[in-house]
Amino acid sequence: MINFNVPPFTGKELDYMREAVENQKICGDGPFTKKCNEWIEEQTGTAKCLLTTSCTHATELAALLAKIKPGDEVIMPSYTFVSTANAFVLRGATVVFVDVRPDTMNIDEKLIEDAVTERTKAIAPVHYAGVGCEMDTIMDIAKRYHLTVIEDAAQGIMASYKGKPLGTFGEFGCFSFHETKNFSMGEGGALLIRDEKDIEMAEIYREKGTDRSRFFRGQVDKYRWQEYGSSYLPGDMNAAYLYAQLELAEEITQARMDRWNQYLELLTPLSEAGRIELPHIPGHCAHNAHMFYIKTKDMEERGRLIAYLKSKDILSVFHYVPLHSAPAGQKYGRFHGEDKYTTKESERLLRLPMFYKLTEDETEYIAKQVKAFYAAN
Repeated sequence: MINFNVPPFTGKELDYMREAVENQKICGDGPFTKKCNEWIEEQTGTAKCLLTTSCTHATELAALLAKIKPGDEVIMPSYTFVSTANAFVLRGATVVFVDVRPDTMNIDEKLIEDAVTERTKAIAPVHYAGVGCEMDTIMDIAKRYHLTVIEDAAQGIMASYKGKPLGTFGEFGCFSFHETKNFSMGEGGALLIRDEKDIEMAEIYREKGTDRSRFFRGQVDKYRWQEYGSSYLPGDMNAAYLYAQLELAEEITQARMDRWNQYLELLTPLSEAGRIELPHIPGHCAHNAHMFYIKTKDMEERGRLIAYLKSKDILSVFHYVPLHSAPAGQKYGRFHGEDKYTTKESERLLRLPMFYKLTEDETEYIAKQVKAFYAAN
């Protein structure tokens, strides 16, 4: 069976986890957490990175820092994971969904401005499949309307827009290190902070509302409860697992790119024949091969293809059910404008297996079976 996903593993993870145990420092902000933070800061150029227990918690931290409150509105795509919306709904805000672009499945930047009201506080673009949203336009809108930009870059590490790393355009960016991501710590994430003025408050929110981080740096003689907050610190063993992969980030990314490009080459004839659609990467975007998807004719054909591939020992999956169609989406949000593409395109999209150690032979076999399905249909 070819699984849809196999969590990345380099071989050093257990050694580093053992080292964390031997350091007798396995709680939050241990040596490996600091190494991961520093690696991300160096890789992205962000002012500060804070490792978190999940991308969900990174986004919740961003919502706290953006001072999202009841009555506020946050604009985002409906085609995203629930965490993007939950972070703001938990603060009492209304999420305002707008349509996606059919080529990248990212938020349609041309529709954002029309959704802005006097209650709009933030824009939350989602970089789907590690392909950058049109950040020039989004940042221009945010500047003109004095809005905070919180990038959901859960899938975006090692990817860029016009040469600038995803997650570093807005005031805050959020990475995911879930087991399905390019680099993993099982469950985990990171908050990227663009402006130094936000660092101290981010540390306080992340440390249960205390100035404990300042205490450990020797800046105060005792730490105290300063604000509301929660515990968003991952254990250092999790960070140790992640750091083993960050050390080989270029190698892991290249291995995924090799398989992504192989899929593209093998399946292009089907695309040229009009049987499927393949991912579109704008020329000014550098992606990270987070996923390889195809678009079938419709949901019915997608279901038959999933079943066919499973019969050939290949696990493929569809992705998000648009949030605006879900009970909570209808309760806590609204769709602004026409749903021209979100639902229609989401019902056609199918993700093929993609992971670090997917082999060339496995990729060839998967593509062969996709072609066999269409040859018989």
